[in-house]
Amino acid sequence: MKKVAIALSLLVLLTSCVSKKQYAALEAKNKETQDLLNTCTVKLNSCLEEKAGLKATVDGLKDQNQNLISQSKDMTVLTTKGAQNIEKALESIKEKDLKISRMQDALTKKDSVTLAVVTSLKSVVGLNDEDIEINVDKGVVFISISDKMLFKSGSYDVTDKAKGVLAKVAKVVNDKPDFECMVEGHTDNVPYNGNGDIIDNWDLSVKRSTSIIRVLSAQLGVNPAQLIAAGRSSYVPLVSNDSAENRSKNRRTRIYVMPKIDQFYEMVEKEMKKQAQ
Repeated sequence: MKKVAIALSLLVLLTSCVSKKQYAALEAKNKETQDLLNTCTVKLNSCLEEKAGLKATVDGLKDQNQNLISQSKDMTVLTTKGAQNIEKALESIKEKDLKISRMQDALTKKDSVTLAVVTSLKSVVGLNDEDIEINVDKGVVFISISDKMLFKSGSYDVTDKAKGVLAKVAKVVNDKPDFECMVEGHTDNVPYNGNGDIIDNWDLSVKRSTSIIRVLSAQLGVNPAQLIAAGRSSYVPLVSNDSAENRSKNRRTRIYVMPKIDQFYEMVEKEMKKQAQ
């Protein structure tokens, strides 16, 4: 029995480690994508300012030519030089518009995907419950479910009530085979005092994540290749752990539904290369 206990402890530790590495890699890619999007936004704002300046130049040239027409009654057409200047300015505006359009396309595609996922989740889940939240965090859609709905105190066994909600989440994920679903467990800062394979809140947060993943894959038909397990222990609290009510808020599980980071990064990179040509 002692050997079995040791083996189980090692298995839990290895599972936790692998999950944290997967999460760290995903978080790094997500930051890289966010930085790229920030760069796009800066360039987009710069292009918009340049466009406004060029438009002012065109308006000024038009006013100049109108003055020339008024001063010279026999002039029936714009001067060749004025016409060429206007043509060049208009061509420059056209190029800027194309670059802006390409960057906006990349941002719009991301926003459209995010909106579609939020709409799908709210439509399918269809719950008005303070223990369930559907929202967007840094461009990623998530459903947050309180600890008391998912698990009994100190346990990682998923409740029957939670399985009903998870079935609705599974429907959205199954409809989007190109998406990933990351289950992220969170605890409060009260040290774990249970017995068995769980050592601390790190273990508990990861164990809860893998329990939900097993329900999604084994019972609800979600492709395991789309699922990611992650645990954050007590280190990403929503509020200070200074009261029972706040600790209850911090004990939660977030289920992120998102396009695969690699696919989205490739889409943005493609648009950036186009605008640089």
